[in-house]
Amino acid sequence: MAQCEVCGNDYYLSFEVITQGNRHVFDSFECAIQKLAPVCEHCGVRVVGHGVEANNAIYCCAHCARQEGVEGLADRA
Repeated sequence: MAQCEVCGNDYYLSFEVITQGNRHVFDSFECAIQKLAPVCEHCGVRVVGHGVEANNAIYCCAHCARQEGVEGLADRA
């Protein structure tokens, strides 16, 4: 068993995620998302899907990017 680094739960089904050379241990995807998912620069929501990236910032959608002055992005092709 391993202890979740977000909530502290010691759970027999915990799992680890290695990203950018760092090892993280979680007891749920919810905790992993809280720790690892980027935050939209405009609205602050956790970006769980693809999101969009522009000017070294991550946004949850093209609408939020446009609100920050980014041009040329669309939510659909």
